[in-house]
Amino acid sequence: MRYALILSYNGARFHGWQIQPNAVSVQAESEHALSLLLHENVSVMGAGRTDTGVHAEYFVAHFDVQNPIADTEKLASRLNRFLAQDIAIQKIIQVSDDFHARFSASSRTYEYRVHKQKNPFLHELSMLLVGNFNFEKMNQAAKILFDYQDFTSFSKLHTVVKTNNCKIMHAEWTQRGAQYIFTIKADRFLRNMVRAVVGTLFDVGTGKISMSDFRQIIEQKNRCSAGASVPGYALYLTDITYPEEFKL
Repeated sequence: MRYALILSYNGARFHGWQIQPNAVSVQAESEHALSLLLHENVSVMGAGRTDTGVHAEYFVAHFDVQNPIADTEKLASRLNRFLAQDIAIQKIIQVSDDFHARFSASSRTYEYRVHKQKNPFLHELSMLLVGNFNFEKMNQAAKILFDYQDFTSFSKLHTVVKTNNCKIMHAEWTQRGAQYIFTIKADRFLRNMVRAVVGTLFDVGTGKISMSDFRQIIEQKNRCSAGASVPGYALYLTDITYPEEFKL
Protein backbone atom coordinates (compact mmCIF):
# COMPACT_ATOMS: atom_id res chain seq x y z
CA MET A 1 0.00 0.00 0.00
CA ARG A 2 1.33 3.46 -0.90
CA TYR A 3 0.74 6.59 1.16
CA ALA A 4 1.54 10.26 0.65
CA LEU A 5 3.03 12.10 3.61
CA ILE A 6 2.32 15.85 3.77
CA LEU A 7 4.64 17.68 6.14
CA SER A 8 6.48 20.90 6.92
CA TYR A 9 9.79 21.52 8.61
CA ASN A 10 12.14 24.18 9.89
CA GLY A 11 15.41 23.36 8.16
CA ALA A 12 17.79 25.06 10.61
CA ARG A 13 18.86 21.82 12.27
CA PHE A 14 19.01 19.72 9.13
CA HIS A 15 21.44 19.15 6.29
CA GLY A 16 18.46 19.20 3.94
CA TRP A 17 15.77 16.63 3.28
CA GLN A 18 17.88 13.82 1.84
CA ILE A 19 19.76 11.24 3.89
CA GLN A 20 23.50 11.93 4.00
CA PRO A 21 26.32 10.12 5.80
CA ASN A 22 27.04 11.51 9.28
CA ALA A 23 24.47 14.31 8.91
CA VAL A 24 21.01 14.98 10.32
CA SER A 25 18.26 14.96 7.67
CA VAL A 26 14.47 15.19 7.61
CA GLN A 27 14.24 12.02 5.54
CA ALA A 28 16.24 9.99 8.07
CA GLU A 29 14.16 11.15 11.03
CA SER A 30 10.90 10.54 9.15
CA GLU A 31 11.93 7.03 8.14
CA HIS A 32 13.05 6.20 11.67
CA ALA A 33 9.75 7.36 13.18
CA LEU A 34 7.58 5.54 10.64
CA SER A 35 9.59 2.33 10.95
CA LEU A 36 9.21 2.29 14.72
CA LEU A 37 5.50 3.08 14.74
CA LEU A 38 4.58 0.70 11.89
CA HIS A 39 6.93 -2.09 13.04
CA GLU A 40 8.53 -2.55 9.63
CA ASN A 41 11.36 -0.98 7.65
CA VAL A 42 9.90 2.02 5.86
CA SER A 43 11.67 3.96 3.11
CA VAL A 44 10.40 7.47 2.44
CA MET A 45 10.81 9.13 -0.97
CA GLY A 46 10.58 12.92 -1.01
CA ALA A 47 9.51 15.34 -3.71
CA GLY A 48 13.11 16.49 -3.99
CA ARG A 49 16.10 17.51 -1.94
CA THR A 50 16.45 20.80 -0.13
CA ASP A 51 19.76 22.41 0.74
CA THR A 52 21.15 22.63 4.26
CA GLY A 53 19.12 25.05 6.36
CA VAL A 54 16.31 25.46 3.82
CA HIS A 55 12.75 25.27 5.18
CA ALA A 56 9.63 23.64 3.76
CA GLU A 57 6.19 24.98 4.55
CA TYR A 58 4.71 22.31 2.29
CA PHE A 59 6.56 19.12 1.44
CA VAL A 60 5.31 15.83 0.01
CA ALA A 61 6.82 12.38 0.36
CA HIS A 62 5.53 8.85 -0.17
CA PHE A 63 6.17 5.48 1.42
CA ASP A 64 5.04 1.87 0.95
CA VAL A 65 3.94 -0.54 3.68
CA GLN A 66 2.97 -4.19 3.66
CA ASN A 67 -0.34 -3.76 5.49
CA PRO A 68 -3.01 -1.05 5.16
CA ILE A 69 -2.92 1.71 7.77
CA ALA A 70 -6.17 1.49 9.70
CA ASP A 71 -6.31 5.14 10.78
CA THR A 72 -4.10 7.66 8.96
CA GLU A 73 -5.17 10.56 11.21
CA LYS A 74 -4.15 8.62 14.29
CA LEU A 75 -0.79 7.73 12.73
CA ALA A 76 -0.17 11.39 11.83
CA SER A 77 -0.92 12.37 15.42
CA ARG A 78 1.44 9.70 16.78
CA LEU A 79 4.17 10.83 14.40
CA ASN A 80 3.83 14.42 15.59
CA ARG A 81 4.25 13.34 19.19
CA PHE A 82 7.28 11.23 18.28
CA LEU A 83 9.09 13.68 16.01
CA ALA A 84 10.94 16.80 17.17
CA GLN A 85 9.21 20.19 17.14
CA ASP A 86 10.87 21.24 13.89
CA ILE A 87 8.97 18.63 11.83
CA ALA A 88 5.17 18.71 11.58
CA ILE A 89 3.08 16.06 9.85
CA GLN A 90 0.01 17.65 8.24
CA LYS A 91 -1.70 14.51 6.98
CA ILE A 92 -1.24 11.05 5.52
CA ILE A 93 -3.23 10.06 2.43
CA GLN A 94 -3.54 6.71 0.71
CA VAL A 95 -2.56 7.09 -2.96
CA SER A 96 -2.39 4.89 -6.03
CA ASP A 97 0.69 2.79 -6.70
CA ASP A 98 1.66 4.99 -9.64
CA PHE A 99 1.96 8.10 -7.47
CA HIS A 100 5.53 9.29 -6.97
CA ALA A 101 6.26 12.27 -4.74
CA ARG A 102 9.08 13.45 -6.99
CA PHE A 103 8.27 12.34 -10.52
CA SER A 104 4.52 12.97 -10.40
CA ALA A 105 4.94 16.62 -9.36
CA SER A 106 3.87 19.25 -11.90
CA SER A 107 5.50 22.27 -10.26
CA ARG A 108 7.31 23.52 -7.18
CA THR A 109 7.24 27.00 -5.65
CA TYR A 110 9.94 28.61 -3.52
CA GLU A 111 10.05 31.88 -1.65
CA TYR A 112 13.17 33.80 -0.66
CA ARG A 113 12.45 36.22 2.17
CA VAL A 114 14.43 39.36 3.01
CA HIS A 115 13.98 42.42 5.23
CA LYS A 116 15.68 45.80 5.31
CA GLN A 117 15.55 46.74 8.99
CA LYS A 118 16.88 44.76 11.94
CA ASN A 119 14.06 42.62 13.32
CA PRO A 120 14.56 40.07 16.13
CA PHE A 121 11.48 38.15 15.02
CA LEU A 122 12.90 37.59 11.56
CA HIS A 123 16.44 36.75 12.66
CA GLU A 124 17.68 33.56 10.96
CA LEU A 125 14.32 33.17 9.19
CA SER A 126 14.78 36.03 6.71
CA MET A 127 17.87 37.71 5.26
CA LEU A 128 18.72 41.22 6.44
CA LEU A 129 19.68 43.34 3.44
CA VAL A 130 22.32 45.99 4.05
CA GLY A 131 22.52 48.77 1.47
CA ASN A 132 20.26 50.01 -1.29
CA PHE A 133 18.45 47.51 -3.49
CA ASN A 134 16.27 48.47 -6.44
CA PHE A 135 13.45 45.93 -6.39
CA GLU A 136 11.90 47.36 -9.54
CA LYS A 137 15.07 46.55 -11.49
CA MET A 138 15.26 43.14 -9.84
CA ASN A 139 11.73 42.43 -11.06
CA GLN A 140 12.66 43.54 -14.58
CA ALA A 141 15.59 41.12 -14.50
CA ALA A 142 13.37 38.34 -13.12
CA LYS A 143 11.19 38.61 -16.24
CA ILE A 144 14.25 37.76 -18.36
CA LEU A 145 14.19 34.28 -16.82
CA PHE A 146 11.06 33.48 -18.84
CA ASP A 147 13.06 33.78 -22.07
CA TYR A 148 15.26 30.79 -21.24
CA GLN A 149 15.12 27.12 -20.28
CA ASP A 150 18.77 26.19 -19.72
CA PHE A 151 19.86 27.47 -16.30
CA THR A 152 23.31 25.91 -16.08
CA SER A 153 24.65 29.26 -14.84
CA PHE A 154 22.58 28.89 -11.67
CA SER A 155 23.28 25.21 -10.99
CA LYS A 156 25.67 23.79 -8.46
CA LEU A 157 28.81 22.51 -10.19
CA HIS A 158 29.42 18.79 -10.81
CA THR A 159 25.76 17.83 -10.37
CA VAL A 160 24.69 14.67 -12.17
CA VAL A 161 21.43 15.41 -13.99
CA LYS A 162 20.11 14.56 -17.45
CA THR A 163 19.31 18.16 -18.29
CA ASN A 164 19.67 21.66 -16.87
CA ASN A 165 16.44 22.77 -18.53
CA CYS A 166 13.62 24.12 -16.37
CA LYS A 167 10.34 25.78 -17.27
CA ILE A 168 9.86 28.84 -15.06
CA MET A 169 6.20 29.77 -14.62
CA HIS A 170 6.46 32.65 -12.16
CA ALA A 171 9.26 34.87 -10.83
CA GLU A 172 8.51 38.09 -8.95
CA TRP A 173 9.48 40.24 -5.97
CA THR A 174 6.59 41.49 -3.81
CA GLN A 175 6.38 43.25 -0.47
CA ARG A 176 4.66 41.54 2.44
CA GLY A 177 4.66 43.63 5.57
CA ALA A 178 8.25 44.19 6.68
CA GLN A 179 9.57 41.67 4.16
CA TYR A 180 10.29 41.50 0.46
CA ILE A 181 9.53 38.09 -1.00
CA PHE A 182 10.92 36.58 -4.18
CA THR A 183 8.50 33.90 -5.39
CA ILE A 184 9.60 31.53 -8.13
CA LYS A 185 7.63 28.63 -9.57
CA ALA A 186 8.92 26.06 -12.07
CA ASP A 187 8.39 22.50 -13.17
CA ARG A 188 11.75 21.59 -11.61
CA PHE A 189 14.77 23.26 -10.05
CA LEU A 190 18.49 22.55 -10.24
CA ARG A 191 20.56 22.19 -7.08
CA ASN A 192 21.27 25.60 -5.55
CA MET A 193 19.35 27.26 -8.40
CA VAL A 194 17.04 29.56 -6.43
CA ARG A 195 19.81 30.79 -4.15
CA ALA A 196 22.04 31.54 -7.16
CA VAL A 197 19.23 33.32 -9.02
CA VAL A 198 18.50 35.51 -5.99
CA GLY A 199 22.19 36.29 -5.50
CA THR A 200 22.48 37.39 -9.12
CA LEU A 201 19.30 39.47 -8.87
CA PHE A 202 20.88 41.22 -5.90
CA ASP A 203 23.75 42.19 -8.19
CA VAL A 204 21.19 43.78 -10.51
CA GLY A 205 19.47 45.51 -7.60
CA THR A 206 22.68 47.10 -6.34
CA GLY A 207 23.80 48.18 -9.81
CA LYS A 208 26.73 45.77 -9.93
CA ILE A 209 25.45 44.30 -13.20
CA SER A 210 23.00 45.50 -15.88
CA MET A 211 19.97 43.82 -17.46
CA SER A 212 22.16 42.96 -20.43
CA ASP A 213 24.73 41.43 -18.09
CA PHE A 214 22.03 39.32 -16.44
CA ARG A 215 20.93 38.00 -19.81
CA GLN A 216 24.52 37.25 -20.83
CA ILE A 217 25.12 35.37 -17.57
CA ILE A 218 22.28 32.99 -18.41
CA GLU A 219 23.48 32.55 -21.98
CA GLN A 220 27.07 31.81 -20.92
CA LYS A 221 25.90 28.66 -19.07
CA ASN A 222 28.75 29.09 -16.61
CA ARG A 223 28.16 29.07 -12.85
CA CYS A 224 31.26 31.18 -12.31
CA SER A 225 29.62 34.04 -14.24
CA ALA A 226 26.60 34.29 -11.93
CA GLY A 227 26.37 35.92 -8.52
CA ALA A 228 27.08 34.34 -5.16
CA SER A 229 24.53 32.01 -3.60
CA VAL A 230 22.51 33.61 -0.83
CA PRO A 231 22.15 31.85 2.56
CA GLY A 232 19.75 28.93 2.80
CA TYR A 233 18.02 29.97 6.03
CA ALA A 234 15.81 32.51 4.20
CA LEU A 235 14.62 30.05 1.53
CA TYR A 236 11.28 28.25 1.81
CA LEU A 237 9.66 25.55 -0.30
CA THR A 238 6.04 26.70 -0.15
CA ASP A 239 4.09 24.56 -2.61
CA ILE A 240 4.21 21.44 -4.77
CA THR A 241 1.43 20.70 -7.25
CA TYR A 242 0.31 17.38 -8.69
CA PRO A 243 -2.21 16.36 -11.36
CA GLU A 244 -5.79 16.29 -10.06
CA GLU A 245 -5.98 12.53 -10.57
CA PHE A 246 -3.90 11.99 -7.43
CA LYS A 247 -6.37 13.96 -5.25
CA LEU A 248 -3.82 15.38 -2.83
